[in-house]
Amino acid sequence: MENDFTEEYRIIGLKIAYYRKLKGLTQEELAEKIHVATNFIGMIEAPNIYKPISLYTLFRIANALDVPPHKFLEFD
Repeated sequence: MENDFTEEYRIIGLKIAYYRKLKGLTQEELAEKIHVATNFIGMIEAPNIYKPISLYTLFRIANALDVPPHKFLEFD
């Protein structure tokens, strides 16, 4: 059976939410920084929604949050 990486995307979304809140940003503020819609950030962060994102988007988010990109890809 092929893995669709649903759990990994969920964890990435939760980490994005964690680092966003740690930085003191709202979803709207993060969305503005990376030039996407606020609901896009909401879908990425929602633990019950499977929303794949590109590496390009992940790098933009990491840059906006001042977090090394690899932090979002650590699955212990």
